[in-house]
Amino acid sequence: MKIIFMGTPKFAAVGLEKLINNNYNIAAVFTKADKPKGRGYKVEYSEVKQLALNYGLTIHQPVSLKKPEVIQTIKDIKPDLIVVIAYGRILPKEVLEIPKFGCINIHGSLLPKYRGAAPVQWSVINGEKYAGVTSMFMDEGLDTGDIILQEKLLINQDETSGELLERLSYVSAETLIKTLKLFESGDVKRIIQNDEESTLAPILQKELSYITFNKPALEVHNMIRGINPWPVAKVDFKGKVLKVYRTKVYSIDNHHKKPGEILDNQKFIVACSSGSLEFLEVQIEGGKKMSGRDFLLGHKIDVGDFILEKSQNNEL
Repeated sequence: MKIIFMGTPKFAAVGLEKLINNNYNIAAVFTKADKPKGRGYKVEYSEVKQLALNYGLTIHQPVSLKKPEVIQTIKDIKPDLIVVIAYGRILPKEVLEIPKFGCINIHGSLLPKYRGAAPVQWSVINGEKYAGVTSMFMDEGLDTGDIILQEKLLINQDETSGELLERLSYVSAETLIKTLKLFESGDVKRIIQNDEESTLAPILQKELSYITFNKPALEVHNMIRGINPWPVAKVDFKGKVLKVYRTKVYSIDNHHKKPGEILDNQKFIVACSSGSLEFLEVQIEGGKKMSGRDFLLGHKIDVGDFILEKSQNNEL
C-alpha cells in the first residue's frame, strides 16, 4: 500500500514513526511550511519534517493544496491512501478523490464530539471525563466523515492538555495501525456520525489566557490546565504578569471571600466564586518557573491580598 502522510506537530510525528517502524511504504510526507519562531525568529522545522529528514523521506511543504501543480504532484505519486494527522491544512475535493482507498484522518476526540482544531484542549477545558481518538474517512466537511475506529482514554483530574496530547499521540499511532490492517484485510466498516451530537473545538485564541476567578474553582482549574502549554493562564500580581501553569482544587466549599482573594500565604490558596485553588506552579514576568510555595518565599503576599484578572490591554 502506497501512502502519503500529512501532518505537522509532534502528535502527528508519533504516528509517522509508527508507520516507518511497521515498514509501510511512505511515498511522500506533506507538512506545513517552515516558520520562524522565538525572539530570534530562527526557522525551525516541524516535528514531522525533522523525522522525515532523519529517515530520508520525500518532503513537500505547499502553502496550499488547492494549487494545480500541487494536485498534479499528488496524482503523479498515485497513492493508495492519504493519512492525515494534525496537518493544519484543509484537503480540497480534488485531493480527497485521488487515492484508491480515499483519505483518512486520525482525530483527537471521540467524534462527533469536538470537531475542529483543538479537540484535546476543549475536552480538558470543559471537564470531560474521557478523551479519545477516532480514525475516519475524510470528506469536505469539518471532521464529518464516516468513523472507522475509536479508542477511549480516561482524563486524569489534574492532567494538562499538553500531557493528554502526549498520551493520546501514542493511542493515535496504535489506532492508525489497527485501521490500516482493516484496509489490508478488506474489513473496513463505516459508521455514520450523528450530526445532532456534534460539538465544535475551535482553535485556541490568546485571549483565553485572561482567566477570571469569578467562577467555581473546578471550572477555573479546568481552564488553567486546558490552556497549558498554550496560551497559558495569566493573572495580574501587583502590576506584573503572573503565569499560572498548574493548580489543584483546594476546596469546593462556599466561603465569604471575594474571587481572587488570597486565603493562605503558606500554600498560595486563592478564592474563586465558590471553592478555592492552590497555585502549584507559576512564573512571574521576567522570572523563572517555580512552585507556588517557592514563589511565596520570595514575594511578600498577605492574606487578603488579591490576584486579579489580567487586563487585555496590558502587554503579555
